[in-house]
Amino acid sequence: MEDRKNVNRNKVHNVILENREKLSVSGVEHVNSFNSELIVLETIAGVITVKGQELDVNKLSLDDGNVIISGRVSSMVYSDRDSISAKGGGLLSKMFK
Repeated sequence: MEDRKNVNRNKVHNVILENREKLSVSGVEHVNSFNSELIVLETIAGVITVKGQELDVNKLSLDDGNVIISGRVSSMVYSDRDSISAKGGGLLSKMFK
């Protein structure tokens, strides 16, 4: 865990939302799930859950930590990694019960 924290100190996390139609996120470490209505990104600042319509991942570069999403964004929520794992796997585990 400490190795991950040391690596994260050198990375930058930014979120840019343009007209609720184009979302650019840097500092992305992992894409947990995505479909046309829900995208879950694990970033160096926590987990971001993006909800909307006709969502599409246009660019994904985990080497650079950049993701570009297009579609109609209706909400974007941050949560801590610890709180998601403490709740028994988070959103995906609830969806597939």
